[in-house]
Amino acid sequence: MRFNSVSLTSIGYLVPGIEITSDWIEQELGQQYERLKLPEGRLEGMSGIRSRRIWSDGVRLSDCSIKSCQLAMQAAGVSPDDIGCLIHASVCREFLEPATACRVHHKLGLPTKSWVYDVSNACLGVLNGAVQIAQLIQAGVIRAGLVVGTEDSRGLLKATLHQLKADTNLTRQTIKPAFASLTIGSGSCAWLLTSTPWYRDKSGKQPSQIQGAVAIARTEHHGLCQSDTDQAGSAMLPTMNTDSEMLLEAGLSTGQEAFTELL
Repeated sequence: MRFNSVSLTSIGYLVPGIEITSDWIEQELGQQYERLKLPEGRLEGMSGIRSRRIWSDGVRLSDCSIKSCQLAMQAAGVSPDDIGCLIHASVCREFLEPATACRVHHKLGLPTKSWVYDVSNACLGVLNGAVQIAQLIQAGVIRAGLVVGTEDSRGLLKATLHQLKADTNLTRQTIKPAFASLTIGSGSCAWLLTSTPWYRDKSGKQPSQIQGAVAIARTEHHGLCQSDTDQAGSAMLPTMNTDSEMLLEAGLSTGQEAFTELL
């Protein structure tokens, strides 16, 4: 699909204050590292990640999403009354229902005629939400929309460390599926998409246009990164098994195919 009147106008984001280094994680797994004769610095060396961040205990994901949206609107000089769609697109969510987007919409004071819902599609949620908003703008249904995601990796990191420490039969091979779970961090980001001519007339500025989007579904790889059962809110203490090497290969192949299609 091609767009000729849609722009990514601004971005708002929050970075959590608590830093968790790869060195600290390896210290927590010290006994297992020693038993398996794993070299220090392996986690950072293989991933390139020196540290990741997590929210303070008790922080509400929706509060972070609200702030990110406010920052995006402030940066563009767009008011809540201009927003015709709000999509909350995180893996993490506060409730199974209602949609986390409902609280964000209410606290932002957005119009009652806005489209308001959650989208969940692993790491692609925000991108999927942006494409949906872009379609609404291109069709002339709305003039501006927000897609926001706030992730909290605290539960995943905590559960993964607990699982690895408790596994007395852990081997160099069986520790590999947990590797990706030790790299993931927390954060919040909102994208403001607008009608290009509407925003140009409103502000006198030329925003960055979105040219188009494609979809490539390689669902035969669905088992390469898989969590346990669906949870929400404070109950989220997930674990996740990931074949990082195969996921990288499949991702590169899919990305190449998608880029060719986009051109």
